[in-house]
Amino acid sequence: MDHLIDRLRAALRAAGIPATEADFAGIIEKGFLSRFPDIERLLDAVDHEQLPDMLDAVNLPPAASPPNGDLPTSDDPTSIFGIATQLQRKTISPVELVEQALERIADYDAELNVFQIVMAESALADARTAAAELAAGKIRSPLHGVPVAVKDLFDVAGYPTAAGSRIRAGVMAATDATVVERLRAAGAIVIGKTRMSEFAYSPGSNNAHYGPTANPYDRSRDSGGSSSGSGVAVATGMAFAAIGTDTGGSIRIPAAHCGIVGLKPTHGRVSLAGGFPLSWSLDHAGPMTRAVADTALLLSVIGGPDPRDPRTLRLAPDVTIGGITAGARNLRVGLLTADGSGQPLAGVDELTAMRRAADALDGQGAIIIPIDVPELEELRLLNPALLAIEAAALHLPWLRTRLDDYGEFMRHRILAAFIYSPVDAARIQQARAMLRRRVAERLAEIDLLITPVVPASAPALGIPTPTSFTGPWNFLGWPALSLPTGYGSDGVPRAAQLIARPWNEPLLLRAAYAAEQVLGRLAPSL
Repeated sequence: MDHLIDRLRAALRAAGIPATEADFAGIIEKGFLSRFPDIERLLDAVDHEQLPDMLDAVNLPPAASPPNGDLPTSDDPTSIFGIATQLQRKTISPVELVEQALERIADYDAELNVFQIVMAESALADARTAAAELAAGKIRSPLHGVPVAVKDLFDVAGYPTAAGSRIRAGVMAATDATVVERLRAAGAIVIGKTRMSEFAYSPGSNNAHYGPTANPYDRSRDSGGSSSGSGVAVATGMAFAAIGTDTGGSIRIPAAHCGIVGLKPTHGRVSLAGGFPLSWSLDHAGPMTRAVADTALLLSVIGGPDPRDPRTLRLAPDVTIGGITAGARNLRVGLLTADGSGQPLAGVDELTAMRRAADALDGQGAIIIPIDVPELEELRLLNPALLAIEAAALHLPWLRTRLDDYGEFMRHRILAAFIYSPVDAARIQQARAMLRRRVAERLAEIDLLITPVVPASAPALGIPTPTSFTGPWNFLGWPALSLPTGYGSDGVPRAAQLIARPWNEPLLLRAAYAAEQVLGRLAPSL
């Protein structure tokens, strides 16, 4: 370890970053360099002539059009489709919905620490506008008049975008992020901006500046991160849906711990314009809702090409919700049996959750195929390595001039990123291309893969959750969804992760919807 610290010390000195010996001690204590030798060994085994991923033209073909199916319907007033029915029948108004949400926030936010900003005045004004439009017969979408929340990583015009940090606490947004703009165009009412870990650089809710966000099922446990407030807002009924971001699991982990649905779409499916980045090639934005149909609806609203974000400007099939009810018959579903680590996959409750999802699909006519995916161990090493390199490049100016404004966890984690060299950056992209092909070949005979979302139950409040099963799919950019399957022996929600090929969200959502019909949904936690 001494030679690694010497190497890191020299790199930080060369970058002009005033790290202290206390920083190096903290980096060692937190284990931020513990797997660096494993990463070096992996990279040494990559063919030196391998074309790096950013230059590799390989791309899986777009998915076929989804099968025809009826639009989902619901009378459940905790779902978007259910409340939309009530709004259109005028048995409840958008103003009443917003007032109910604000009351719930007033009752529980101080205890749970969910919202960075509550936009009460503007939300009520938007609700009155929505009420007038609905009364006049103008229905923009099932979201019209429905309260939603957005992670405080996204710009909302007229409000600051702190991104969980002290450094950006006073940075005011002049325009809406694209996802916010599209939500508003669909008639949704943005009720507030949610808490998150500092700069989204933790898979827990730990935040030195604004505090952690408690799990609504057990206040002593963490809600997961970094989209912690978004997860809890939906789970508690403070919002019908929320937008999160996911760089290593930051949508799926809070969704799993809070008993809701969370989708990380294909990389490039949803615009990140107006969202503060963490890692340009690993960041994803996506919906967090209580029901799979609501997730499909949100994705159809916020997805699609955006000239403001060139990552979205590629040929890809549109996402619609018309085929979501088509069922799972004859879908080939892989059930993970080994991940290349040589260790047990996960805890008993997490494996049970995975099996429940597989059994639900089996009962709907899917074909379950046990499968080993040894590449997961390599992918889980490389995702945080690439994340670190890109985050360090982004934060370099502030690290030189405002190092003391970072909280301890964020400070030590991003300082540790300077252990990587320019050669490592290129080698990781070579490994990425190699692993992308290997995983595509391994999973060529299945339509869907089921894995755990997390290796164990929600940890103690403020403790990050491992990204063992979520981070690999950020590295590859494949779509992945966290589906609630019930509760564990400790009374905390459990979930399974469903993964599909790039651009195949229609199939992913169709399978998740079929499983949900068997498993049911978890009730709001309050």
